[in-house]
Amino acid sequence: MTKGETISIGEWKVVKGEGVLRTCGLGSCIGIVLYDQERVIAGMVHVMLPDSTKARKGANPWRYADTAIASLQAELKKQGARKLCAKMAGGAQMFKHAVKREFMQIGERNAAAARETLARLGITLVAEDIGGTKGRTIQYDVKTGELAVRTVHHGQMIL
Repeated sequence: MTKGETISIGEWKVVKGEGVLRTCGLGSCIGIVLYDQERVIAGMVHVMLPDSTKARKGANPWRYADTAIASLQAELKKQGARKLCAKMAGGAQMFKHAVKREFMQIGERNAAAARETLARLGITLVAEDIGGTKGRTIQYDVKTGELAVRTVHHGQMIL
């Protein structure tokens, strides 16, 4: 059986060789996988908010797209990754009543911050499943490079 690692909000994990990274409960949050397919290493982070600039001092940097992606990249490189790519899912609009209020469009803002951070770091975004109004669970197989995305009431897709 393949070893599995589960990531909660504001957490990250790295797996080398065979293994599975998964996170559940992605509403407006985003699950981001950075991987080096050639070196068979990947890391996943479950981010909750777009950027850390308004965070309290001492806040968990793994909760924010800007700091979490950069930190995960550094950790993967430290463990031998060279050419990183990314896949991500989540970013749903979970608060229907707040669609017109930009500050409440957290999912959309999370996705934009993740894309911007990936581009700034030179990491290619290979695939994404972002938006909508339903929650997701994702599972990344480090060996195959497949990201399985299960969306509530919509089944599963492979990225």
